[in-house]
Amino acid sequence: MHRSRVSTFLIDVRRDEVDDATAFWSAALGVRTSSPEGEPQFVSLHDAVPGYVTAIQSVDDEPRYHLDIETDDVPAEVARLTGIGAVEIASWQGCHTLRAPGGHLLCVIPVHSDPTYFEQQATVWE
Repeated sequence: MHRSRVSTFLIDVRRDEVDDATAFWSAALGVRTSSPEGEPQFVSLHDAVPGYVTAIQSVDDEPRYHLDIETDDVPAEVARLTGIGAVEIASWQGCHTLRAPGGHLLCVIPVHSDPTYFEQQATVWE
């Protein structure tokens, strides 16, 4: 048994366009921004989607949107998702990047939200 939930909505932006994207999304959504300490590749869009982390992520790839799924058992969640059609394409520092049918990216990450909130919101998989 393990648990998981969508935790994060990321707007992936080319590195040289992060400032313009940050200005646009903060104005479009009416939210304040900040860069988390020790994670310069991210700009948080505070309260853009209540209950979820929403951020701009600087990438060396094409712009896109992607979701993070947090879980209390990363290998089990990766196995569950690949078992229903996702393909793992990368792994880095505990984060597993998968491509879902249809081509969309998602990452499977260890729990990073408040543990009580995670327990209340996560789906239990048997």
